[in-house]
Amino acid sequence: METTYYEYGTAAERWDRARLFFDAKEYVTAARILTGLVDEVPEQVAPRLLLARAYYHSARLAKAETELRAVLERDPVEHYARLMLGRTLERQGRAAEAAPHLRMAAALTGEFTP
Repeated sequence: METTYYEYGTAAERWDRARLFFDAKEYVTAARILTGLVDEVPEQVAPRLLLARAYYHSARLAKAETELRAVLERDPVEHYARLMLGRTLERQGRAAEAAPHLRMAAALTGEFTP
């Protein structure tokens, strides 16, 4: 894939640029920038979580699921990743698999009702 101007610069500049594209609902472009950031700093959760969100919003659900599972490996109590994984699984027609993630997300935010 051809490298474009928005993939250049420091990690901080690319992070800002990716967020701008994400906020502008240019999810494919945001994902392209974020993929490079995630490759550079795989231990950081924030770029990977935003990448998962970009994949989710651009209906690349398998990729979103992969990134969300990677986030949860690094931070098992990241409630938003847990919620997004549940929603991603639901969108793929996997409601039974989604339910435990959605319950855990609710519990982590204090919204859990038995």
